Amino acid sequence: MADQDFVLHPIAHIESDFADKFGIPRQSGLVDALRARIVFEPEYRDSSAFRGLEQFSHVWLLWQFTQAVRDKWSPTVRPPRLGGNTRVGVFATRSPFRPNPIGLSCVRLETVQQDPVLGPVVWVRGADLLDGTPIYDIKPYIPYVDSHPDAAEGYTAQTRTYHLAVDCPAELRAMLSPAQWEALAGVLENDPRPSYQNDPERVYGMRFAGFEVHFTVAEGVLTVRQITRE
Repeated sequence: MADQDFVLHPIAHIESDFADKFGIPRQSGLVDALRARIVFEPEYRDSSAFRGLEQFSHVWLLWQFTQAVRDKWSPTVRPPRLGGNTRVGVFATRSPFRPNPIGLSCVRLETVQQDPVLGPVVWVRGADLLDGTPIYDIKPYIPYVDSHPDAAEGYTAQTRTYHLAVDCPAELRAMLSPAQWEALAGVLENDPRPSYQNDPERVYGMRFAGFEVHFTVAEGVLTVRQITRE
């Protein structure tokens, strides 16, 4: 069998509001209010490469888990949504700890903007990517082949994301623009905590859009305690 090793070169990187892994939605598309832009490397800024892209409402992003690169791989992983103790096969999960740290996300295409310096810039919504994540490819989402409403959910049927009520004082909310608050509220209501952490006294912190956000969770209500600029 011929040597099949080859090198992937990023075509772009994403600019999102997430400076850390904590707080990033568990799946793409959960928070549509999250906006991000994809900036391409100079050699891929040919406008003709994007011809026809805006005819599609959604696209697939192929990208790298940059903070999950390891020398060895494990055949089983422990999904946080199963409590962090149950092991399942790595190929039955979307865990970032894989033989190859490749991620796949379906996001809503907002627009392709022509920037005078950066060339074509792709704006998307609902991305679950860390700021600066390298993008290896973009492909259109095609509903008649990519959508399978009757598909089996496996163990994820028992771990569907539930929603928290979000309580935030008006003076803290006012620190963010309306668009920023809408996106942050969407992230918070999806409960960014690992499922095995349920201490009502614990103060959690996450970085979002240049802010430090601290909150507690008790009896289904997430209360924002503090928002400060980084």
